[in-house]
Amino acid sequence: MGCDRNCGLIAGAVIGAVLAVFGGILMPVGDLLIQKTIKKQVVLEEGTIAFKNWVKTGTEVYRQFWIFDVQNPQEVMMNSSNIQVKQRGPYTYRVRFLAKENVTQDAEDNTVSFLQPNGAIFEPSLSVGTEADNFTVLNLAVAAASHIYQNQFVQMILNSLINKSKSSMFQVRTLRELLWGYRDPFLSLVPYPVTTTVGLFYPYNNTADGVYKVFNGKDNISKVAIIDTYKGKRNLSYWESHCDMINGTDAASFPPFVEKSQVLQFFSSDICRSIYAVFESDVNLKGIPVYRFVLPSKAFASPVENPDNYCFCTEKIISKNCTSYGVLDISKCKEGRPVYISLPHFLYASPDVSEPIDGLNPNEEEHRTYLDIEPTGTIGDEKANMFRSQVTGKINLLGLIEMILLSVGVVMFVAFMISYCACRSKTIK
Repeated sequence: MGCDRNCGLIAGAVIGAVLAVFGGILMPVGDLLIQKTIKKQVVLEEGTIAFKNWVKTGTEVYRQFWIFDVQNPQEVMMNSSNIQVKQRGPYTYRVRFLAKENVTQDAEDNTVSFLQPNGAIFEPSLSVGTEADNFTVLNLAVAAASHIYQNQFVQMILNSLINKSKSSMFQVRTLRELLWGYRDPFLSLVPYPVTTTVGLFYPYNNTADGVYKVFNGKDNISKVAIIDTYKGKRNLSYWESHCDMINGTDAASFPPFVEKSQVLQFFSSDICRSIYAVFESDVNLKGIPVYRFVLPSKAFASPVENPDNYCFCTEKIISKNCTSYGVLDISKCKEGRPVYISLPHFLYASPDVSEPIDGLNPNEEEHRTYLDIEPTGTIGDEKANMFRSQVTGKINLLGLIEMILLSVGVVMFVAFMISYCACRSKTIK
């Protein structure tokens, strides 16, 4: 009886030790299996999960607009008063709902090329008004004319055409006109104009961005979705030196296994440059743990503060010998039209930029740009449920099994060994 009992206790201890060891081994092995599966499924080629969602995103992607409505146009024109603005919005459009076009794999250099078609559908339920809402805004054509044509004689002719068309420095336009384009009465009178249609995003619908050529990750998973060329080039021809480089992805996706210490590089054709984001915090996005990366103020600083930005400085007056910051002159990218971009409310811009404008209230919480990486962007409830069940849920389940095996094994081993020792002690006595 004593031998049977002791053998049973030893067997229990051995089983516990085996479970504990198996649970311990499962941790690195499980991680390797997860990594192997992820590496296989994130390659951008036919048959992978990543490729299907990359060609046409299953997540609804929105672009929201807030418009500054000028409250005192007459005072500005007559008395050179500060411009008083009132923010109105959001006005929401669904974008990125069209599948990529002309998707072509190149096996020689492990890349895939494509066109990204543009489309925008107004979403009334996510907007404060309609596309027919009116706004008093700067007259883009009139404001641009004096910048494009510096010759005084030409400007005299243009002024006469401005008066003839009954145009002025400010105008009232609907949201749809302002964003997507309208026929300008002043430009309609100008001989041989490049275009008579003006709009902040004109042309957009029924156009396409690209051609993009990105690495598919087949030979190196750390390069998946990183841009090789844009419109057949590795540089933009807008800027000097490193500022002209096309870096990273298009921000719609990034290579897997992102680390908090990384600097995420991405290129945006909207702002005609590459830019970067750095880790800020861990965030729970609808049950999915994600890393929040933000665009730092240093990315918009003057060369005085950030010497790397020297090649984004232009000779335009707004730079003030490159000491003014927070506004980027992208005229060269917009066929010479005087176009400048900044973060909302001139966040991270030098105080002199916003001096002529009343009604701005920049704050980081509302106006900074950030990326949440598991997917990038706002994830819908349906996609979040799918991701939790297919990815996060399975990873959590594997972790739970590992901990149960390890915990039960250790407890069994310790308990049976204590019992065995106690029995041996009684037998000896």
